[in-house]
Amino acid sequence: MQLVVGRIGRPHGLRGEVTVEVRTDDPGLRFAIGTAIATQPAETGPLVVETTRWHQSTLLVRFEGVGDRDGAESLRGTMLVIDSADIPLSDDPDEFHDHQLIGLAVETVEGEAVGEVADVLHHGQDLLVVRKKQGGDAYIPFVKALVPVIDVEAGRLVVDAPPGLLDANETD
Repeated sequence: MQLVVGRIGRPHGLRGEVTVEVRTDDPGLRFAIGTAIATQPAETGPLVVETTRWHQSTLLVRFEGVGDRDGAESLRGTMLVIDSADIPLSDDPDEFHDHQLIGLAVETVEGEAVGEVADVLHHGQDLLVVRKKQGGDAYIPFVKALVPVIDVEAGRLVVDAPPGLLDANETD
């Protein structure tokens, strides 16, 4: 699975630097000098990091072979991606990457099948978007009290939802 670690923005200056909207928790690793980064669209890359620097909390990157503003402009909007298999798993049993959760089957503590995790939202509180078998989505706060079991290897998680939580956002 491809994970977005950044999006190329506008050119910066005349020598081929671009702004990068960082979408990773470890930009120092993902944008290290000499790193080849795959792209979407794929034909734009891979791009090899030549230089990086921070300017007023914005990451500026120059890629090999891009030496002027026109070349930098041609990269605008390109997504920088990595393969999820390249991300080491955490030693913390209660820490998960979004790609590990998306696609897991969801069931209640009673063993009733609910649906599957369609997305993970990070808006103040992490929410699992569960696409229900009978249609519609349910939004489950991703906390231990409501999601007591996560078994990535078995491809499932268990939800201990209060009454009504799984009924939200049903479609007819």
